[in-house]
Amino acid sequence: MSLLSARHITKRYANHTALNDVSIEIPKGSIFGLLGPNGAGKTSLIRIITQITAPDKGEVLFAGEKLSPAHIKRIGYLPEERGLYKKMKVGEQLQYLAQLKGMTKREATDKLKQWFIKFDIKEWWNKNVEDLSKGMQQKVQFIATVLHEPELLILDEPFTGFDPVNANLIKDEIIQMKQNGCTIIFSTHRMESVEEMCNYIALIHQSQKILDGATKQIRRQYRTNTYVLEGEGSLGTLPPEFQLLDLQQLEENHIKASIKISNEASPNDLLQILIPQIQIHSFIENIPSMNDIFIRSVTGTGTTIEPSAITV
Repeated sequence: MSLLSARHITKRYANHTALNDVSIEIPKGSIFGLLGPNGAGKTSLIRIITQITAPDKGEVLFAGEKLSPAHIKRIGYLPEERGLYKKMKVGEQLQYLAQLKGMTKREATDKLKQWFIKFDIKEWWNKNVEDLSKGMQQKVQFIATVLHEPELLILDEPFTGFDPVNANLIKDEIIQMKQNGCTIIFSTHRMESVEEMCNYIALIHQSQKILDGATKQIRRQYRTNTYVLEGEGSLGTLPPEFQLLDLQQLEENHIKASIKISNEASPNDLLQILIPQIQIHSFIENIPSMNDIFIRSVTGTGTTIEPSAITV
């Protein structure tokens, strides 16, 4: 079941087409990666979903209903360009922003106390936003985005400016929200985050959707049937259904080989041939990363693919 459906969305600005007949389905309770190069149309689509702008053609449905201003309170949006009132005190500002989302001041204050304890920022309540570091300000804006417990959370480069410790803190909160039923649109250029967190993705390039689906399924579609092995021994001639792509002598009697398997054979068939010859230390399927899939889809070229961790 989809929480959000964007159907045949077209958006033009003067002579520029930002989106050209783009349709996506965002399953309820998923983390959905919205990917694409700079200028591809991602931000235009987010602005339509958040009703900052409207499409020239097409429609957006929220929980089966045509998107309307009434849905705004059910959405949380963290833009890449952060926007806080620099002269306001942190606590006062968060109370104000929560009330704009329909919360009472008492409700907002009670929940803010919990977040301030969770993020260990109790001493920030009476500080002006301008007195906080960029990373601190981004923590405040994250709290402002999620405080009203939105059904749909839209995050545009949420880890920008965070050190690794705080990036992990925010990541854990995002995953927890997903587990609690929140649906999340995650727009980022960090492919390692997509690989780790996203259940589904859509890739937009030059205003058009060129790839979408479940992350695991897309990675399977890009499999090359190539395996990398390391071990001790000497590799002899292989049958024709196995193509030796690369062979390295790492140290005395220790080798690393890359082998492509034809459709007529299986990994087990290859292992049966290798085991009498080599003491196998690892046998890894060379599945392309999301970064490689992104580059291939956008440029039409391949890059070196790092093996995924499937070791026997």
